Amino acid sequence: MFLSAFSALLIVTALTAAALGAALGLTGFILLQVFANGATSIAVNAIWNVFNSFTLSAIPLFILLGEILLHSGLSQRAYTAFRPAFARVPGGLLHTNIAVCTLFGAISGSSMSTAAAVGSVAYPEMAKRGYDKATVVGSLAGGGTLGLLIPPSLSFLIYGALTDTSIGKLFVAGVLPGLMVAALFMGYLLVRCLQNPGLYPKDDERLPWGKIALGSLRIWPVILLILAIMGSIVLGYATPTESAGVGVVFAIVIAFVWGELTLPKLLDSVMRSALVFASIGFVVLGATVLAQSASVLGVPQAILESALSTGLGKHEVLAIVVLVYLVLGCFFDGLSLMVMTLPLVFPLMVHLGFDPIWLGVVITLLIEIGQITPPVGLNLSVLTVMTKGEITLGRAAIAAMPYWVILLVAILMLTLFPMIATFLPGQLM
Repeated sequence: MFLSAFSALLIVTALTAAALGAALGLTGFILLQVFANGATSIAVNAIWNVFNSFTLSAIPLFILLGEILLHSGLSQRAYTAFRPAFARVPGGLLHTNIAVCTLFGAISGSSMSTAAAVGSVAYPEMAKRGYDKATVVGSLAGGGTLGLLIPPSLSFLIYGALTDTSIGKLFVAGVLPGLMVAALFMGYLLVRCLQNPGLYPKDDERLPWGKIALGSLRIWPVILLILAIMGSIVLGYATPTESAGVGVVFAIVIAFVWGELTLPKLLDSVMRSALVFASIGFVVLGATVLAQSASVLGVPQAILESALSTGLGKHEVLAIVVLVYLVLGCFFDGLSLMVMTLPLVFPLMVHLGFDPIWLGVVITLLIEIGQITPPVGLNLSVLTVMTKGEITLGRAAIAAMPYWVILLVAILMLTLFPMIATFLPGQLM
């Protein structure tokens, strides 16, 4: 009865063109009013508790940190620094795209922002040099997904805040899987370019390794900032919120002194950060109400009992969860999807024996897949606009398909070898 009412209400509110947060919240309030004897005050208290959380305050700070550095012109410097390192490798600047996306993933915490920042520099340069344009867009769309996996990550922040899981451990857990996915992307590009050399132009630039290393030192302030943020969290000197606050201050200094940040750009970064957090926060608000109604009415327990009664093993249930995320990823953006599903998925999977830290990494990979899944795939939309119509959404989706498959392979590898995600948190924290 409840699930039927839940589905019907969610569809009706969604059809009214209400924002997702409003649709989720209204559904939750109506369910509490009808099925829980009007206990809507419970949801109001839950909203207060979530938004009064010290942990949640790290989200707008990390968004601001990323916006400041993205507005400072550092993407151009990073691209220039990494470019000679891959001149000797088949594929050339295609590998540079992945490397710079990995670096900026440790700055922005957002998949779409990473793809946009690197793509704005890389696409015009590579199109001019004669690279296959669809392959360039595919590499940028895939590389951009690393923004959610490489810490600090908005996905891990929201996951940790909503499930009461250590954000520090989640950040550390994302390091090895993030590097693994970046290596898989580069491996695919290497094989693809060896098979079809026409995808990239020959580069006669052959700098000595010493000069390449020296050129890479141009980005030392960014690397130092990343190490300081992650180091302070891992070593226990600061909470993620405190680390983010200090990181914002140092990012402003670096961007003014070393980058191209100006006061108008700083104000624009603050405004953009406020808008991004407002959109995320509104979805969190609605999902909190819905989660509270589901909890009060015993929905997670009912789903768990149903799953156990089927006789399916934990990995069969995981396969179903993966399939559900893949389907929903076609219609919802990643962070909204995670916020919407966590109240049901988290208790089920943890009760089945999955590690909460490992689960956070896997769910992040699943919502990364949604970033390159049409029609909603935000990375694809951003990059097609950036090409000024030269690459359609359909061509971009086809070019990004191999990265979609690689992310699924990464989930399989994490399932077979969960230590990839759990080893570092167990050793360092």
